[in-house]
Amino acid sequence: MKFIVLQKCRSFSSFRRLKERKFVMSQPEHAPIKLSEFPTRPGYGQLGREIQVRTNFFEVLQLPDANVYQYDVDISPEVPPFLNRKVFEHFENAKRGGILGGIRPVYDGRKNVYTIKQFPFGDATTCQIILPEDETVQSTKPPSRHYTIKLKKVAEKNLEETIRFVNGKSATSNNILTAITALDVLINQVPATNFIAVGRRAFFTSEGSRKLHGGAEVWQGYWQSLRPGQGKFYINFDTSATAFYEPGNIATVFARILGYRGVEDLHGFTDKDRLKAEKTLKQLKFQVNHRGDNVRRQYRIKKLSEFSARETRFSRGVGEDSVDVETYFQQQYNRQLRYPFLPCIVTQNGSYFPVEVCDLEEGQRIIRKLTDKQTADMIKFTCQPPAVRSDKIQKGMVSLNYDQNEHCRQWGFKVASEMTVIDARILPTPTLAYHPSGKESKVVPQYGAWQLGPGKKMLNGATLNSWSVVVFASSQQIRKEVVDLFIRELTKTLGENGMNIANSKPPILHANPQGNIESTMRQAYQIAGNAVKRTPQLILCILQGRSSLYDEIKRIEDTVLGVPTQCAMSNKILKATKQYCGMLGLKINVKLQGNNVSLQQGYLPFLQEAPTIVFGADVTHPGIGDENPSIAALVGSFDAKATKYATSIRFQTARTEIISALKDMVQELLKIFYKETRKKPGRILFYRDGVSEGQFEDILKYEVDAIRKACTELEATYKPTITFVVVQKRHHARFFPIHHKDLDKSKNCLPGTVVEKTITHPFEFDFYLQSHPGLQGTSRPTHYHVLIDENKFKPDSLQTLTYNLCYLYARCPRAVSVVPPAYYAHLAAFRARCWQKSSAISEGDSESGRLENYCGLKPELQKIMFFI
Repeated sequence: MKFIVLQKCRSFSSFRRLKERKFVMSQPEHAPIKLSEFPTRPGYGQLGREIQVRTNFFEVLQLPDANVYQYDVDISPEVPPFLNRKVFEHFENAKRGGILGGIRPVYDGRKNVYTIKQFPFGDATTCQIILPEDETVQSTKPPSRHYTIKLKKVAEKNLEETIRFVNGKSATSNNILTAITALDVLINQVPATNFIAVGRRAFFTSEGSRKLHGGAEVWQGYWQSLRPGQGKFYINFDTSATAFYEPGNIATVFARILGYRGVEDLHGFTDKDRLKAEKTLKQLKFQVNHRGDNVRRQYRIKKLSEFSARETRFSRGVGEDSVDVETYFQQQYNRQLRYPFLPCIVTQNGSYFPVEVCDLEEGQRIIRKLTDKQTADMIKFTCQPPAVRSDKIQKGMVSLNYDQNEHCRQWGFKVASEMTVIDARILPTPTLAYHPSGKESKVVPQYGAWQLGPGKKMLNGATLNSWSVVVFASSQQIRKEVVDLFIRELTKTLGENGMNIANSKPPILHANPQGNIESTMRQAYQIAGNAVKRTPQLILCILQGRSSLYDEIKRIEDTVLGVPTQCAMSNKILKATKQYCGMLGLKINVKLQGNNVSLQQGYLPFLQEAPTIVFGADVTHPGIGDENPSIAALVGSFDAKATKYATSIRFQTARTEIISALKDMVQELLKIFYKETRKKPGRILFYRDGVSEGQFEDILKYEVDAIRKACTELEATYKPTITFVVVQKRHHARFFPIHHKDLDKSKNCLPGTVVEKTITHPFEFDFYLQSHPGLQGTSRPTHYHVLIDENKFKPDSLQTLTYNLCYLYARCPRAVSVVPPAYYAHLAAFRARCWQKSSAISEGDSESGRLENYCGLKPELQKIMFFI
């Protein structure tokens, strides 16, 4: 077999053509090719200090110089993907020397098989397979052991076109996408067989697992994907971790879920305990152990019985007396129950099993939201310093051992064993501007952060006049003198930092956190206004930990009263440090429409040369099994410093990523921009968060069109130039500094590290930017991909503008990892989850009913960054 050796070839012309091969070219080689409907890269940036970093991209050294054949697979009867793989594995083993001609195919577990040689049976075949009994799943209705497999050839793709693609000489096509998918399936074939597969690219093992709170455990694993780079393909390989339900006897699982030390502590099992355990375990798979190891049938949990095994009765048959479950197991199986006081597991077919005869199966991933405690434990497990993560990635690649992979050998697929070293640059740090009356009116951050303090005065400190404080606890729980001391320190700190505190003794109200919250907040609003005879500006709420109380407070203030709130935690006010008060002050000042800090003149030229509006957009979706609406949020700047943003929120059909009301939302914010500046923005810079690569075309088609329509409907001749940038955080690219001078304090890359070569798109305009200082673990850069650029940005200007904006995040003195407009849109969308009128939503409710169950933002808050 002939091979393409990528490391020795630099262009398409250097590849030797086989005489017997016929290549189909979409256009003659000399003709101009439209490579993409998105902007192509306008060159490379020059600003900043050049460095090199290692990245978790491993170069593909060799690809087969051959066609890839795609076959459609139909397995009947229909079974889950994991059983599909078993059926196909037996088919492959049985037929490899026959109709498969010794060819090792790769299978995606669903509908597609790919090979590097054509099967000798021709275009189609049908086979019968009998699965061995020990490979089937035992349950009340075990699947058939007899299967029919139909294979049909559907495509023949040439890998040479993919090489043209990565060399920037061919546009993306279905041929290229199919070939890349085939190679992706190839590299994931062995891991999918040897590990627990989650999706198509993540693989986990219980080896080295660690227990989490509440009957869960975290498993370590790997994630890998074939990625086209500039001139070459790479495998993006990363460590990963996810939470699984802890296996074992369900009686023990009960104790773990409910936070008890052992099963013996469950004697006081309550109905509340039952509902909590049922919510956690519903639909999980278990096996029964009372018939011996040879008959361990599998079932799914439908619910828990309302009564204990001792109290739950059923009829043995027509004319027979009923019997309780405890007695039945004693008589039928000679099994004396140890925990008859616990409820039974009820299965889909209505069977009742005592929990102690049920063993929860291993390898069942948790797809619901983790609890706060589980999340904290998970972060501790996954938080790995760069050196540790790098080492685990390297060892993971070695463990997969591509060189010994029979499928890869047959395909002639070879991968480098070491991480790729790539060029990067560290962009210059911008200078920040505070109020000139302070001792430090100009600040150059070090390592992406700077200190608050009396030497720095807010650029535009607001006046705090009409406000009140609500303490959601009794005066015995949080003493009056503690609250008074906190208010004194807070007002003093705010004054030192540049705010004007006209009223340093606001009225204080103690309230029952279990009482009528809306009535309490109305009372706080009233006493704030009455105290100084002015419209209330702020209500400060002191809470004992974040809970549903927080959401209710925000709902009332955002959608009923229309006044900003600031929440403080009771454990924080006990010490009332200047640092804590200063951080609260950043939020309070912005909510009062003040301005904390800006960049020195000259660091945002694109915004200051001509009237420009910066948008940020995001859509947040409900969790799995939740049919509440998706929430779209749009924020838009209305000052030349890009520090003030107005907000527009819409609720739309669940899990719809396209912002359906974007035209109206853009118009709202354009009108605010004009009202505040008396100018129409001639340029639009739009940062769109939360979009995957597969959605780029739809976003370009619908959302960019909506922006244009928003402008022309306001005025037929109004056509500002648009730059639309997708912001991506959900990716697996990581960078590891090589030299000590390129490290920050957490051993991560320095803020301002930008990567635009080697591992980025072959020809489209994108870049990675690590703009924030590391705190713990390995930092994740943000990926920016330009979908339209009518403003004709150069790489340096867009990269530095995006980086400099990251220093203007209003609520902390640090550069952030995501450009603030996108960050603000995410916060606004997340806040709108609090605006639900009632949580009592049933499965039968209509979509319109679910949408109407959410309140809208009060107009008074639209120009206030209430979500900070």
